[in-house]
Amino acid sequence: MSKIRITKEFKFEMAHALLGYDGPCRNVHGHSYELIVTVIGEPIAETGHVKLGMVMDFGDLKRIVMSEIVQVFDHALVLNAAMPESVTAHLHNNFEKVILLPYQPTSELMVIDFAERIKSRLPENIGLVRVFLRETATSYAEWLAGDQQ
Repeated sequence: MSKIRITKEFKFEMAHALLGYDGPCRNVHGHSYELIVTVIGEPIAETGHVKLGMVMDFGDLKRIVMSEIVQVFDHALVLNAAMPESVTAHLHNNFEKVILLPYQPTSELMVIDFAERIKSRLPENIGLVRVFLRETATSYAEWLAGDQQ
């Protein structure tokens, strides 16, 4: 049977700051992110299977991405864990959703992280093809499985 790709789109709001950056993004600022996830597999051909004809139920893909990424990062302030503790302690004491990552929270590094989070939850017969993260109307980062070889 043919391999088919299916895609699901998501949106979330997130703030971040880039530690040590030499431009305005060193300041706390926010974005309306667009996340597009594409997976590949063969449509289920087993007669009588409740998911007959599907590569993967869109609802199952949605549950994975929502729990691993959107619910975690939506309306969060995301910072590099190397940020001074005096700053992060104050933020943790005053805001509910502050996330410290072991990397600089750029779109490039976040898209790698997101791809790993999604891949770890996909069924064995489903492959991750693409993770696209739009940060602004004109800027995005993209992870492609074919580039990882």
